[in-house]
Amino acid sequence: MKKALVCGAGGFIGGHLVKRLKAEGYWVRGVDIKSHEYCQTVADDFIVGDLREQSVCRRITSDVKFDELYQLAADMGGAGYIFTGEHDACVMHNSATINLNLVEEAKNTGIKKVFYSSSACIYPEGIQMDPDNSGLPEASAYPACPDSEYGWEKLFSERLYLSYARNYGMDVHIARFHNIFGPEGTWDGGKEKAPAAICRKVAAAAPGGEIEIWGDGLQTRTFLYIDECLEGIRRLMESGFSGPVNIGSDELVSINDLARRVMGIANKSVSLKHIKGPLGVRGRSSDNTLIQKKLGWRPSWPLAKGLELTYRWIEAQVRNKG
Repeated sequence: MKKALVCGAGGFIGGHLVKRLKAEGYWVRGVDIKSHEYCQTVADDFIVGDLREQSVCRRITSDVKFDELYQLAADMGGAGYIFTGEHDACVMHNSATINLNLVEEAKNTGIKKVFYSSSACIYPEGIQMDPDNSGLPEASAYPACPDSEYGWEKLFSERLYLSYARNYGMDVHIARFHNIFGPEGTWDGGKEKAPAAICRKVAAAAPGGEIEIWGDGLQTRTFLYIDECLEGIRRLMESGFSGPVNIGSDELVSINDLARRVMGIANKSVSLKHIKGPLGVRGRSSDNTLIQKKLGWRPSWPLAKGLELTYRWIEAQVRNKG
């Protein structure tokens, strides 16, 4: 039985990844600074600990010989957290410290196979000014100029893991996630991302009411359902390809259109009130040429399929909380 260490297992993607690995027959230890908010973990062992502390990183790797490390732990959130500038120091310090600690422990304890979750936020801001973005090929990351300190830290950590791969023979695999969404993720409190925030607002709104949208709503993104993200992770880890590689959808949608699609699922008509707020780049889409070439696979779920599942889950959360 293979043994996997999932860091960030109390979060959205990490929590789903634990379920996927268990379904594949792994023994899994999950680690996070908190337990999962929305579901009971299925990990064989779950440790609540702060990965910024070297002693915690040593403790979680000292008693089990792990075959694989999945590193998803980070200080992050949606645009309301990342793009205000108010959390830049924490984002950079916390996430960089976690990655420095974990990659060193992986080297010291002989965990050769490592997955690192990077982000589309590493791409230069200047090539994402057009809402009709045609896609971001992996090579366009350089010359570097990410749109946020979160993006800069992710880019640094990509290079950190790849350096360890070169110098210490580690088998590193890196994915750049593009807006992953789905049930059992943050949907309120300020760290939620656009699909969850809009689902919550529509679910809570009275028919004929209004919801707030930051900016003019013409900014565009692609959104990838969690199951497709997990499939990409596992295919990448079973491949001989290190990456970095995009894992994201190429179905571009404006935020206004995203809201209208959610209204359609809810069978509820509300008006959009555009207000000032943190926006990030104007247009961002995943270029999936490389993942198709290297893995013989690319995400294919239509946005509507994942949005339906996500809305129904968030609608239930809003109703239960109310």
